[in-house]
Amino acid sequence: MVYISKKPVLTGTSYEEVLAIARKEYKKIENLTKRQPYIRSQYFSRDKIFLSIFWTHLMQKDRKVRVKRLELFNAAIDLMRNTREAPETIFKKDDLSVMLHRFYGVTRDGVEFCVQVKQDKRSGRKDFMSVFDRKRP
Repeated sequence: MVYISKKPVLTGTSYEEVLAIARKEYKKIENLTKRQPYIRSQYFSRDKIFLSIFWTHLMQKDRKVRVKRLELFNAAIDLMRNTREAPETIFKKDDLSVMLHRFYGVTRDGVEFCVQVKQDKRSGRKDFMSVFDRKRP
């Protein structure tokens, strides 16, 4: 199943505009806690999903790819908070203690996307890794 997000794609004519809008939304979440920013997920029984790794992962990408991923930031947050749909779970071959969960969704304006959450099996920690345009498999 696919989660239908209530959020549209972020609009902007340049990387700086889209980044400013996404950072503004991130700051709202960041200001709710004194430590690492996180959101609570319905699927993971209200467990925390930490957001800080997303920004370091994003900055490793090409500028054009960053814009595409930042446009989907609000929809990704909405999906992680509210979805109850089971994700596609992948186990890393090189590190068996890490699981990758891929959640699929559609924005309010019809763009299909995928959200990737990394989970450490030993500690149970979940981190928001990435969001990208994706057609369902």
